[in-house]
Amino acid sequence: MGLDDLRPRPALTSDARFDVCLVGGGLTALWTAHSLLALDPTLRIAILEREIAGYGASGRNGGWCSALFPRTAGAIERHDGLDAAVAMRRAMIDTVAEVGAATRREDIDCDFVQGGTVVFARDAVQQRAAAADVAEAAQYGVDRTGLLDELEVAARFGITGIGTSRPTATFDPDCAGVHPGKLVRGLARAVEASGVSIFERTEVLDWAAGRVRFRSLDSGFEGSVMARRVIVALEGFGSQLPRVRRRILPLYSLMIATEPLSDATWNEIGIEHGQTFSDYRHLLIYGQRTADNRFAFGGRGANYHWGSAVDPSFERVDAVFEHLHRTLVELFPMVGAVTVTHRWGGPIGVARDWTATASYNPRTGVGFAGGYVGDGLSTTNLAGRTLADLVLERDTELTRLPWANHRSPLWEPEPFRFIGANLGVLGMQVADLEERATGRASLVAKAVGRLTGH
Repeated sequence: MGLDDLRPRPALTSDARFDVCLVGGGLTALWTAHSLLALDPTLRIAILEREIAGYGASGRNGGWCSALFPRTAGAIERHDGLDAAVAMRRAMIDTVAEVGAATRREDIDCDFVQGGTVVFARDAVQQRAAAADVAEAAQYGVDRTGLLDELEVAARFGITGIGTSRPTATFDPDCAGVHPGKLVRGLARAVEASGVSIFERTEVLDWAAGRVRFRSLDSGFEGSVMARRVIVALEGFGSQLPRVRRRILPLYSLMIATEPLSDATWNEIGIEHGQTFSDYRHLLIYGQRTADNRFAFGGRGANYHWGSAVDPSFERVDAVFEHLHRTLVELFPMVGAVTVTHRWGGPIGVARDWTATASYNPRTGVGFAGGYVGDGLSTTNLAGRTLADLVLERDTELTRLPWANHRSPLWEPEPFRFIGANLGVLGMQVADLEERATGRASLVAKAVGRLTGH
């Protein structure tokens, strides 16, 4: 099956028995299958996916294979201690290189180029935040984040400042630009070639110890997979199932892509192939230069929907798309009247304490991974390797990381969840306005940070 052939694989239409059943066909499930087979090639593994492999966040994200983790090192240290914070940072940095190595081993052509991340600080408030990031990186002694001063930024990038400020930036070499669709589709083909059974258009209805109930969407057949180990890897879509529901909050992130730009324009912009970028605003933005010279640019701003609802109509919010387009032109005026050729989005998964997890209960044989808050392109690989060790009851450095077997509190019931989530999105918008108006770090952002554990 070629990259662009998105016809679904056959659904499961009979009862079946496997050693491991993975619920969801995204990167978490695929990397878990990949890692399990590397440790025990005799395992019989099935992946059940409602749509097609990579349909969710795995196939339509911003393409950052980064060392970012949703909870800061400082927050991990306060909860789990210094050694745990350092180990988590080291594991995330190592994961970036591991994803690159795995794509080469499996011959997955996904435009993986480790060009690092530039985060621009466009006024005095943002510059203080950048300096704090560099100081924290030095404190833990693992990250290689450094400061770029005004002269270096001006010489290399066509970025604007805010008001009269001249921008500075931080640079972190531990990030790669990736085509996420090529990665997830290529990985699916690789694990399938190694013997993993991938069933698409197969909706999971429920699960319990040793058993997964499913329905074939095309034939209507309902049956069961008997499996000693069941791993649930649905990220934001997990909120639709009763056994996950309030464990994950789906929050939409939207993206645009432009027409290809000329090499001359990219020389003015200064962003290189494989390089990702953002700035220090609170309402997150993220971008990269694609292999075919487009901007792929995204950000937050879409509302949370009542009852953790997920629907394709939520992926298209004209106001957010227009905001992203305006923001891109504001950042890099030389793009001018660039045409936006693609618009899309999807839900990311957010745990109540903003801490992702890879967990497994050997008593029930049921595991769970997710809560990546948009940092999942790399973290899914770490999750897959960690889950493989947990499932096979191996005591390793990965299973001793602070996120392994972490259990986040549940999100509040409605209407509190609806009010809180949307106030959080609004708060980030207000925080950016507050900082521009006052020239001081936002009090609103500080208040929201307490709620998210940062």
